[in-house]
Amino acid sequence: MTYIALLRGINVGGHRVSMEKLRQLFAELGLANVRTYIQTGNVFFDSAEEPDRAHLAARIEQHLQQALGYSVPVFLRTAAELEQLLNLNPFRQYAAPDDVRLCLMFFAEPLPTGLALPLLSPKADMEIVHLTEQDAFVVWHMQNGRPPASTTFLDKTLGRRNTTRFFHTTAKILEAARQG
Repeated sequence: MTYIALLRGINVGGHRVSMEKLRQLFAELGLANVRTYIQTGNVFFDSAEEPDRAHLAARIEQHLQQALGYSVPVFLRTAAELEQLLNLNPFRQYAAPDDVRLCLMFFAEPLPTGLALPLLSPKADMEIVHLTEQDAFVVWHMQNGRPPASTTFLDKTLGRRNTTRFFHTTAKILEAARQG
């Protein structure tokens, strides 16, 4: 099985790690065909040994914590799952890319159900437009050319344990994963 590991907190906030080191750490776990894509923590690898995705993610997180000295949440998806998300594309109505950023948020746990969507933040800087079981499509509404300063609204509404990628970057991640 080929996985795409989307890591949170890599190469931000003083948590620097080279992609070479990241590949080495994944290989130390016995994972095969390890590759990385851009510096934000996207790792592709093959694993036949563990069909239990939660256990595999926990094992990777534990190894990264021990090796790097800080927590690195790991969100595992397959290429087929990313393709399904990209094909949903609930962002079609957002035609003004200069004042919005289209984001995909990945979660390890199931998301809450029953939210009335779209759901706009109190500051009108974020809008949840679509949810799957473990993924959220979120629009950042730029304020004076700047992205939202806080994710408190999203964390309270959907959960803190997540990582975010821009929608167009997710498409590039999928393309890179398939080139392996």
